[in-house]
Amino acid sequence: MSDSPHLQSEPSNGRENASRRAVLTGLGATALSLTAGGLVIPQALGASPQDKLSPTAAQLNAACVLTPEQTEGPYYLDLETVRKNITEGKTGVPLTLRTTVIDTRTCVPLSNVAVDIWQCDAVGIYSGYIAGGSTPDTTFLRGVQLTDSSGVAEFTTIYPGWYAGRALHIHVKTHVGGTVSGGTYEGGHVSHTGQLYFPENYNTQVAALAPYRSNTARRTLNSQDYIYRNGGSSSLLAITLAGSSLSQGVIGAVVLGINPTVTP
Repeated sequence: MSDSPHLQSEPSNGRENASRRAVLTGLGATALSLTAGGLVIPQALGASPQDKLSPTAAQLNAACVLTPEQTEGPYYLDLETVRKNITEGKTGVPLTLRTTVIDTRTCVPLSNVAVDIWQCDAVGIYSGYIAGGSTPDTTFLRGVQLTDSSGVAEFTTIYPGWYAGRALHIHVKTHVGGTVSGGTYEGGHVSHTGQLYFPENYNTQVAALAPYRSNTARRTLNSQDYIYRNGGSSSLLAITLAGSSLSQGVIGAVVLGINPTVTP
């Protein structure tokens, strides 16, 4: 294991090239764009940021395609800790992450799916590894949430930073069939492994803010990231401001289409 994630590569695997259709949920501040179907559906004017990012039944139906698998990467830990706020004091632009999980067999939202995410901090460091000042006993920016009756799992986190060779991203797995015991998710099976990405216009703005601007690694654009180029646009987050400025935080939304009966 490298001493720093700046030197760690994330090998691709065969799942990246699986012949699965992609869903792009462009749940923007004023519209939801689904490139898989070439569909752009305006949202109601005057709605709150959360309402603007809540897909309607028609939009979910249009997004009813499997989200491409992507590599797990080298930094996964099966802690399975159920918690909404995963920041543990890490500073950065506040991010409310809203994932909507749908069953591609029926095109309806799935409840009780465990959405498992992990990400680096503003300067590119993952918890749980001896790398860049982190230690094996750390757990920041990792957590699990179960989807509600609308298929939504929401996290309180920060906009991720970056490290050499990778675009800004958040890792994600979905687990089905398990149970929660003692604050952790147990059992079941993985039904999706992927990564979530961010629009470059927001990445550029965030990179200019503290503490991100202290990150000395060269930032890789989405278009330069070999993992993103293998289906990453299908899980590009739609971003809207949570307040009047970027420093007040953003809301990121995405729809993940899965088949809960299979293990890719």
